[in-house]
Formats: sequence, structure tokens, C-alpha cells
Amino acid sequence: MQELLGILGSFVLFLGTLFLLLGGLGLFRMPDTFTRIQAGTKATTLGTLLTLVGAALIMPAWAIKLFLILVFVMFTNPLSSQYLARAAHRAGIKFRAHTDHLAEDGEDLA
Repeated sequence: MQELLGILGSFVLFLGTLFLLLGGLGLFRMPDTFTRIQAGTKATTLGTLLTLVGAALIMPAWAIKLFLILVFVMFTNPLSSQYLARAAHRAGIKFRAHTDHLAEDGEDLA
């Protein structure tokens, strides 16, 4: 059973590092700030979660600690990307696309 968990954990760990690599590549390939934030956040969040799950499968004794890290990442990554995007918008960084849906909101939320 332990060998099967090790093989499965290694596969999930590999998928996590692949998503982290693709997220890093997305930071260079995306055309503007907002799509870079999106690529960096979504891919790295999924990559980090898969990496943590893979490590938990390989080392079951660490599962509780890795789960706590997983919960922390799930709360902080999306929130930080939202604030980065809001700060970039308030700084006047333009979208590459022609529509600006945040301007329609009127920046009501502080």
C-alpha cells in the first residue's frame, strides 16, 4: 500500500510542479498586467495544492501540517491577486482588451 501511495504521490507532485512551471511561463507570455496576475495566481495555486497533496501522499505523517498550509494558500492566493489587480487598476494601468468592466463599477468598494 505504501508503494502505491508513493507512486501516486510522485505523479501528483509531478503534476504540481508542471503547473508551477506553466504558471511561471504564463508570467512571461501574457500581454498585460491583469492577465499576468491571473496566470500567476490560478496556475500557481493549483500547482502548490497539487504539490502539497503529492507530498502528503508520499509522507502521510506530514498530512496535517500540509493540510494547514493548503488551507492557508487557498485563502491567501486569490485574495492577494484581487488586491494586486485592484491596485494596478487604481494606478491607471490599462487593460489590453477594449472593455474595462471595473470602470463600470465606479470603484464603490474600498
